[in-house]
Amino acid sequence: MPRFEYIALDARGTENRGVLEANTQNDVVNQLRQSGYFPTSVVVEGQGGAKVAKKGKTAAPAAKVGATATKKDNTSSLLKKSVPSKTLMIFTRQLATLIDAGLPLLKGLGVLAKQEKNLTLKAAINSMADGVQGGSTFSEAMGQHPKIFNKLYVSMVKAGELGGVLELVLTRLAEFQEKAQKIKNKVKSAMTYPVVVLAIAMLILVFLLTMIVPKFTTIFKDMLGEDAQLPAITRWVMAVSDFVKNMFFPPTLYFTITGVAIIYAGWWALNNTPKGIQLLDKIKLRAPVFGDLIRKSSIARFTRTLGTLVTSGVPILQALNITKETAGNVVLGDAITKVHDAVKEGESIVAPLEASGVFPPMVISMVDVGEETGQLPEMLLKVAEVYDDEVDNAVESLTSLLEPIMIVFLAVIVGTIVIALFMPLIEIINKMQSPK
Repeated sequence: MPRFEYIALDARGTENRGVLEANTQNDVVNQLRQSGYFPTSVVVEGQGGAKVAKKGKTAAPAAKVGATATKKDNTSSLLKKSVPSKTLMIFTRQLATLIDAGLPLLKGLGVLAKQEKNLTLKAAINSMADGVQGGSTFSEAMGQHPKIFNKLYVSMVKAGELGGVLELVLTRLAEFQEKAQKIKNKVKSAMTYPVVVLAIAMLILVFLLTMIVPKFTTIFKDMLGEDAQLPAITRWVMAVSDFVKNMFFPPTLYFTITGVAIIYAGWWALNNTPKGIQLLDKIKLRAPVFGDLIRKSSIARFTRTLGTLVTSGVPILQALNITKETAGNVVLGDAITKVHDAVKEGESIVAPLEASGVFPPMVISMVDVGEETGQLPEMLLKVAEVYDDEVDNAVESLTSLLEPIMIVFLAVIVGTIVIALFMPLIEIINKMQSPK
């Protein structure tokens, strides 16, 4: 009976070599697949080569990235860029579907590389395929592209490889990304409305102050005289109008530039120092309108990330470290650090969560129950689902609340200007009607 040399990958992406006796190459392929391996090369013993047998046909060797020095340089520059979260989410879902359907990892990567339109992700997929074919695990190849795949992604894939459930982990990861993207879009939509309305209000205000108010100022001077005692609100509106008109001309221009520079420097200092970032994150959580939404969104992200990692087989301490890096809020990150230290000492995670003051009693109670019953990952995911709904409700409430607030805001601005202009007009009309 003929003997065949084979190269095959296991569920973790590790390359295995050996020799099998069989009648045909197809028989070797079937034997390997039944044993849970993905054959990449099957040839008659002693003949060598890199031919891969599949259903009696010889597959073409995998194309290598960077056939020329120019292509290598282009690929290297591409891999330094990031990929939109939506594009990465679609790639994860498609790869999970292909592997779940029984397609070998290398073949699945090849299929996705051919159809991928994003050049950065396409180059990364080809690079990962080369790495896996060269003997690296999928998670190791993925870890070479930190701009695209964060620690959360790589750790979950590594856990899936070690547990032999890569397709299941990829499916969970795709679901995680889809939910995170959904919440992100909802929060963005909630923030977009007030920003747009505020921009329109500012345009209206600038138009009134630069075009309308100066004309009335001229009328008042002509009708009432230069020394006329105008109402305080009118004088204030006219002063603001003069400032806005002259803000792009000296000397007002110098004050404008100085003011903008001071504001920018202060904002930069807050965003680039640990204490400043912590202060801003505290303000975000305590903001009157958006604070509750940001808090609920952060809790949903924390519980979903930690629950997904632990469910996928990532050790709790490593999962807490990863969750801290993806928390997106320093205050929440500090609370997770305390939880990590408590778990490391063999203590419960409930006490540091409660002491942080960030998490509501309901979350702490559910985590406590999950810890006592040994179902912490499941309970964390339930908390995430609850807070996903809370975020949905908060976004709807915020949208409905902001609409009347913005209407009142616009009414106050326009009403103030109208009152300021009509008070002197009433005085002018009274003078014109009074007998001489």
